[in-house]
Amino acid sequence: MPEAPLPAHRPSHAPVRLPIPAQPAPHGGHGGVGRLNALPRAAAEQALFGCCGSHAWARRLAAHRPYPDLDALLAAADEAAYDLSPEDIGEALDREELPLPPDAAAYSAAYTALAAAHGAYESKFRHPFVICLDGVAPSEALDHLLAALYERMDNDPEDERVRAADELRRLARARLTRLVRNVPVPREAVTNSPYVPV
Repeated sequence: MPEAPLPAHRPSHAPVRLPIPAQPAPHGGHGGVGRLNALPRAAAEQALFGCCGSHAWARRLAAHRPYPDLDALLAAADEAAYDLSPEDIGEALDREELPLPPDAAAYSAAYTALAAAHGAYESKFRHPFVICLDGVAPSEALDHLLAALYERMDNDPEDERVRAADELRRLARARLTRLVRNVPVPREAVTNSPYVPV
């Protein structure tokens, strides 16, 4: 019998790469931070939106350029994430998708359990499950994802919203780091973005 598709799981999109401006970075910064500093504001917002699907977050980070280095950018990203309104967090959560490990479908029982757990999570909390899997070995990602889903199902909606917001912040940091290092950033956060893809 074919397996049910995971709720709210959308196909992957092309990765985001930070555009390289024609002119050198006018405000300093090294590597990708310098390129981010040099982008026109709309292009910077577009690239940042790929790291966190909140327009307010992307606008704020773009407006506060230039950043001298990655640490300064990450500190500003954290501050902006902590200041997001409930509406901004909701917007970002709506643009997330379940971080399905690439080989999840190969493990039939685990995949079925994951689909059921995620469906129950969305039914209870009314948004996709969000978790940062950076630092988790690929071979352990599916188990980690399932364990976290089961654990967080016991949260009340208010506590889970706080946890999900913190996972969004952690995801944004990881995506920003990849972005400024010119490593492709997954597009799962920008499925409904009004911006043209980078």
